[in-house]
Amino acid sequence: MAKQQILKNDPQNDQDKGITAISVQGFKSLANESRIEIRPLTILAGANSSGKSSIMQPLLLMKQTLEASYDPGPLLLNGPNVNFTSFDQFISRLQKNSDCQGFSVEINHAAYPTLKVVFSLNEDQTLEIREMIIGVGNYSFSLSPNQSSGELEKVISIVRQKKLPEGMKWSVFRNRCFLNVAFEALNDEAKVKFSPVLQIYESGIFSFFVFQEELHNMIHVPGLRDNPQRDYPRTATSTDFPGTFENYVATIIAEWQENGDDRLKRLEAMLSDLGLTWKIFAKVVNDAQIELLVGRLPKARRGGKDLVSISDVGLGVSQVLPVLVALLVAKPGQLVYLEQPELHLHPRAQYALAKILAETAKRGVKLVVETHSALLLLNVQTLVAQRDLDPDLVKLHWFLRSDEDGTTSIESADLDENGAFGDWPEDFGDIEWKAEGAYLDAVEERGE
Repeated sequence: MAKQQILKNDPQNDQDKGITAISVQGFKSLANESRIEIRPLTILAGANSSGKSSIMQPLLLMKQTLEASYDPGPLLLNGPNVNFTSFDQFISRLQKNSDCQGFSVEINHAAYPTLKVVFSLNEDQTLEIREMIIGVGNYSFSLSPNQSSGELEKVISIVRQKKLPEGMKWSVFRNRCFLNVAFEALNDEAKVKFSPVLQIYESGIFSFFVFQEELHNMIHVPGLRDNPQRDYPRTATSTDFPGTFENYVATIIAEWQENGDDRLKRLEAMLSDLGLTWKIFAKVVNDAQIELLVGRLPKARRGGKDLVSISDVGLGVSQVLPVLVALLVAKPGQLVYLEQPELHLHPRAQYALAKILAETAKRGVKLVVETHSALLLLNVQTLVAQRDLDPDLVKLHWFLRSDEDGTTSIESADLDENGAFGDWPEDFGDIEWKAEGAYLDAVEERGE
């Protein structure tokens, strides 16, 4: 029998699209520069409060800042994706040799430049963008609020071969959580702002606005998801999903049902593979409310009419539903951040969920999965060993918190062709083996 071939990924559908890495420094326990590579299946693991969420929260802050209906300043602290009430709650006090209080976030993109935004606290404890750095290949340039027109002209002359109109000067202005460039009258009267000069580089076109688009399109399924409801409010849906994703699930399912979208059947197949239910149905109560009905049992009974409200079955269905719908709506290159996708799932379902995540990764979606499930990780390894998942699609990041100074460090690993990843911190899968060993030792001692 011929050896089964590994299903290789199409580079145009994953690594060559979307965000490829995130670096954070000075944010909570990430005092030192911390970087994670983003692949189609990126797994964040570690103990509670080890810093897993901290690597993604700067992006969530920027996402909710861009999506606010007003300009909240450099960052919207209290929003739908992440909630802070003061800068002290996330700006690290653990940084050594730091000349200011602040943090930075850097985003790498497959097809566009690197973007780094540096935030800092002023003496009056207000937040500002101290600097924005854009890197293209081996060249980088920076913008800062106090740059003179002459300094800006030197930068802009490299990226745009065009001189200012007479009587005008260059200036930097803040655009939500980014800096931008405009020209204005020398006498400071009637600023004239135009499409950013940084859109043009040599003969090609790029714009840091691609990063805005990436953050807008980012799907966030939080760890704290709503309890199942009798009726869900109808929401507007499009290609992006402001705020957290669970708010859109009922409406998306209703639209799939109305349009005969094949993704509804795929959703039901996923739920069946997890051993949760065989059917989901969106009952439109009125113009404002939708009721979600599911099969009461994992398999169809009574001619397929045994449906009950989602609030009348176990929490596993309602908690995993936003995860599954997010996987189905996401497009290649789109970043999907899943916090604890295994929440309220039986170990068997946690194990099966890995294959669903792997199938989505093979479509080129960029999944960042924050998990405590050793079973989920074990099945990812198994899928690689079975040649059903290309190990190049997977990246593991383990977060460790120092007992001495409280800072977080990150250990990263790749899977080999057998699904192995070398040394891995003990307190993940090993705890299950130790617990089983302790039980067997206890039973043996009682038998003496």
